[in-house]
Amino acid sequence: MKRWLALGAVAVVAVVAASHLPGCAWTAKVRATGPAAQKVYVKPGEYDTYYAFLSGGHSGQVFVYGMPSCRHITTIPVFTPEPARGYGIDEESKALLGGYTWGDAHHPGLSETNGDYDGRWLFINDLPHARIARIDLSDFTTREIFTVPNVSAAHACPFPTPNTEYVFAASRFSAPVPFTKPVKLENYKTDFNGVIAGVKVSKEGHMSTGFEILTPPFDWDLVDAGKGPSDGWAFFTCYNSEEAYDSLEVKASQHEMDYIAAVNWRVAQQAVDAGKAHTIGGAPVLQPKDVPGMIYLFPVPKSPHGVDVDPSGQYICASGKLQAEVSVFSFAKMQQAIAARRFDGQQGGIPVLRYTDVLEARVPVGLGPLHTQFDGKGYAYTSLFLDSQIAKWKLGPPWNVVDKIDVYYSIGHLMASEGDTRHPTGDYVVALDKLSKDRYLAVGPSHPEGAQLIDVRGPKMELLYDFPTYPEPHYGQMIKADKLHPMKIYPLDQNKNPWATKRAEDARIEKHGHRVDAYLIAVRSHFTPDVVRVTAGDTVYFHVTNVEQDEDITHGFGILRSNLDMQVEPGETKTIRWLAGAPGIVPFYCSNFCSALHQEMQGYIEVQPSGAPVARLQRPSPARVAEVAALMQHR
Repeated sequence: MKRWLALGAVAVVAVVAASHLPGCAWTAKVRATGPAAQKVYVKPGEYDTYYAFLSGGHSGQVFVYGMPSCRHITTIPVFTPEPARGYGIDEESKALLGGYTWGDAHHPGLSETNGDYDGRWLFINDLPHARIARIDLSDFTTREIFTVPNVSAAHACPFPTPNTEYVFAASRFSAPVPFTKPVKLENYKTDFNGVIAGVKVSKEGHMSTGFEILTPPFDWDLVDAGKGPSDGWAFFTCYNSEEAYDSLEVKASQHEMDYIAAVNWRVAQQAVDAGKAHTIGGAPVLQPKDVPGMIYLFPVPKSPHGVDVDPSGQYICASGKLQAEVSVFSFAKMQQAIAARRFDGQQGGIPVLRYTDVLEARVPVGLGPLHTQFDGKGYAYTSLFLDSQIAKWKLGPPWNVVDKIDVYYSIGHLMASEGDTRHPTGDYVVALDKLSKDRYLAVGPSHPEGAQLIDVRGPKMELLYDFPTYPEPHYGQMIKADKLHPMKIYPLDQNKNPWATKRAEDARIEKHGHRVDAYLIAVRSHFTPDVVRVTAGDTVYFHVTNVEQDEDITHGFGILRSNLDMQVEPGETKTIRWLAGAPGIVPFYCSNFCSALHQEMQGYIEVQPSGAPVARLQRPSPARVAEVAALMQHR
């Protein structure tokens, strides 16, 4: 017996060792067929196959993980300040935030070309402030934050169209439109409206309002854009079709059905272009009755959450949270019902289709279905909040459940590898669990959220790995890593920042009245200039250019006894504003480790009494200029 155990141990060691050999064909095979630990193991010096972007919930940020290792790689600051990088502290990012210091980030949406992720941008919504951010994936940096007019809490937001012509938003809370219109809550049904908005995205990524549609005062929940035959349409779920404004947990569950809105966004934009919109709150707003063919409603079991279009674009999947099944709707049947004008009345000027005319199948998946993802191999995966399970079911006749797996606990969203595209890869599903309870070391009453990596490459789902996430990821998207090509430095010769200082001889301090502009160069291992003289009451703008062109040589700029610190990447210029207080000496330093002489990278601000003579132009000594020029040349 001992001999056989020993031989087995040797065999395991041999397999593991072989799987780690550079270029060995065993590596992929073992990951696909071996034990769970081997399937998530990424050898030191090698890279994950996927990036996963998880929403940061009420942190307002985006968390980036590598898959299948489940390692947290970085956090992208988006809607809230992030001191380690100086986001929301330097003047540029502070302007992006627009004065807000919190956000609730829910749904990442990767840009697409021909219905597949293209690796250009990541969009994400901020629910309470009705904002959409665009993150540039060439440097994983938030470049734009757009506020959607007239939308009260953008929850159904911001999944892109198949060629990223639009991202969408819709109001979770109905409100008077405009917000300043004097109304009373008692007149909710007549004086409040929901709003569905199409936000245009230019070829450069810039966002602007394309159209807005006034709807009855429902609460809009989630959205997915059509693809393939359904390209040109977007589908939104709602709850509270009862149009209640209080006690929603009781009053908003009275009807057996709520609605999905099917919006033809091309027709909506054509109506705006034809002058059929009214300008409200700076946005072109359309009334459904004025634009036939723009929007339709069809019933869905009450209190739905997710709505998901399958890879073929033929089917729209949605689930009532209080039901035990997924309703699968046929886009072709919807088109036929519209063409035949088989309407069951209207709501707020919007024609209502019959449930049975649009329904393709009802799949008995289990209790508390929320979201559905796809593997591109003919199967769908639905999260079951009440059952704490994922159900795998056949997408097409016989529409039956083929597998289930337990998750821990109370799963909300789930994401599949490239699962929102026309061509999902069918490798992994990640459960984003609302509760974790006993899955990790205790850290007090506030538990981490629980996420779980599940292998879906075989006929049975297999749980591979648990990993904690910061509260609360609502949704995520997973993209093949080879689709992204992030830059490693900002080329200094392409730095177009008007405050940039690229040559040592241009480093200086300029004083104009009570405004001081300090043009600093950061290079290992000092700032030039490193002495700044100002007077009490001056407003000082530090424009810091990191002239390094080597990878991973980031400099920081922090001022003691202040709230000011920022991170400046190689080739980048950032600006920070500081108010000179009482006379005295205030040090500043590089707050990001950069070299062996990192500790020596510091300087002083000399604040003189108001009215004291201070030179209007201060330059570093010729010797320092020559030294820095030589260093820059060497770099």
